[in-house]
Amino acid sequence: MAPHRTAPISARKQPQQARSTDLVAAILQAAVQVLTKDGAQRFTTARVAEKAGVSIGSLYQYFPNKASILFRLQSDEWQQTTNLLRSILEDSSRPPLARLRALVHAFLQSECDEAPVRGALDDTAPLYRDAPEARQAKANGRRAMLAFMREVLPEAGAPERARAADLIKTTLSQVGKHFSETPRSRAEISAYADAMADMFCAYLEKAGARRGRAR
Repeated sequence: MAPHRTAPISARKQPQQARSTDLVAAILQAAVQVLTKDGAQRFTTARVAEKAGVSIGSLYQYFPNKASILFRLQSDEWQQTTNLLRSILEDSSRPPLARLRALVHAFLQSECDEAPVRGALDDTAPLYRDAPEARQAKANGRRAMLAFMREVLPEAGAPERARAADLIKTTLSQVGKHFSETPRSRAEISAYADAMADMFCAYLEKAGARRGRAR
């Protein structure tokens, strides 16, 4: 049996001039509007081109199919999340657990602000979830969290730090997704984020104390 081949999801080319950059930006903005309004099932390149006011040929110069557009939206979201995570966790001007608390608040607020688009992108995940680009994007966030754990739990072994990183990252992702499915007020988001941060901080403090007693 011939090996299964997936459609390419990388952009055909990168814009080199301001005009091309503006065209790609218009396509992506239109894609968000179509995805939010019509959902993943009715998302097509033709609808995106029409919404952007460009020809389908112009769209295909940069995106070979709808999967490549959706992946670009998802990739941009992953990059934004990774940048947020790193900018907060690497801020050495604040104590580590204060950084973690700030991250929880920022992440949960972001999840709620962008819930419609993220929900629709979740429906399209099978189009690109096994792509190398997808694995690389997720690995970047994991590395940032592991670096933070080396600072918070310096006496812990690699397996324990990896477990802590996965627990916090997975909980943030899954709880954030569930929580953001319902419209929330700023006060609700803040209260929920405080509760999550309390839980994470207590877990890490206990892990650190346990290591201290073992020395």
